Amino acid sequence: QESIDPVRYITNHSSGKMGYALARAAFCLGANVTLVSGPTQLKRPYGVDTIAVSSANDMYQAIMDKADEQDMIIMSAAVGDYSCVNIANEKNKKNEASLVLELQKNKDILFELGQKKKANQILCGFAMETNHLKENAQEKLIKKNCDMIVANHLKVKGAGFQGDTNVVSII
Repeated sequence: QESIDPVRYITNHSSGKMGYALARAAFCLGANVTLVSGPTQLKRPYGVDTIAVSSANDMYQAIMDKADEQDMIIMSAAVGDYSCVNIANEKNKKNEASLVLELQKNKDILFELGQKKKANQILCGFAMETNHLKENAQEKLIKKNCDMIVANHLKVKGAGFQGDTNVVSII
């Protein structure tokens, strides 16, 4: 969630279900799991160390603080690409016909993890696409120095955000 003012924020449609399911499954397989989670209504998985964050910058800090301790990093979060340059101190009132927000690019967590990845670490990214799924995912795999990418197409039935199912290609 990227704040606009003390009342409003910009976000996406992600529920966090994928990350929570992966964390739960890894724990059940015997892994020590740290889950860095943005705001969600989901119940924290039993036995999983959970770090709650709000913004992309919060997530960046939490992940970078823990990255060196991890054997495998699975980046399933739909992290916001942009945040507001100026966050209003007071609620924006509906005084004007429009409101213009200046956005700045957030740090690319997956890219930075790929740049500092240790030789024995496995880095898994996710690619949610609306077109050219495999081409865009392959490009992301290389650009971000990942070992694998889980790619899914938002417009495929059974895939996408908020659902209990998904349809993926693993590259």
